[in-house]
Amino acid sequence: MSILQKIGTIVLVTALSMALISCGNTEEKSNNTTSQNRTASASTTGQAGVVDNESKAHILRIAKESPDHTILAKAIEAAGIQNILVNPGPLTVFAPTDEAFKALPEGTLDELMKPENKSKLAKILTSHASPASLDQDQLASGMNVYLATGQYVQSEKKDDAVYVNGAKILGTVDASNGYVHVVDKVFLVAN
Repeated sequence: MSILQKIGTIVLVTALSMALISCGNTEEKSNNTTSQNRTASASTTGQAGVVDNESKAHILRIAKESPDHTILAKAIEAAGIQNILVNPGPLTVFAPTDEAFKALPEGTLDELMKPENKSKLAKILTSHASPASLDQDQLASGMNVYLATGQYVQSEKKDDAVYVNGAKILGTVDASNGYVHVVDKVFLVAN
């Protein structure tokens, strides 16, 4: 066997060995990636999946961390709109409490949370948002509030409280991308 043939054989054996090793690593990586993908949920993908506990909280983080908004947080994920609530804004969200959701007619919430009603749920949740930064003082002055669904609702001050679309604002949280106004009713805005 000539030196050229020996070198050719060594190169061939080395190439085959590396190919086999690579295939084994690819399969291992593929299995790890598949496992990671199975554990990732919609709430951890895209912009909403970014964890930042150092900066001022955005609207989604406020909703997710509030003990009074567990239903809203689940509904946001079921509707697939979580990435919208982390965008820079400005955005004002009227966030119904768990009690407000529980006050809906029996079965309404369960029906809305079904996958086949995702777009309807998204529209209802979107009707709780305005593409503007509106604080309580602005809302107290009485105005037509433009919603992200294209409709308008009225805000007003009465009995030392501020109301939007008939829902009383119970509190306000200043977010990095706007305001969260905690409200006592779910908006069911007509189409």
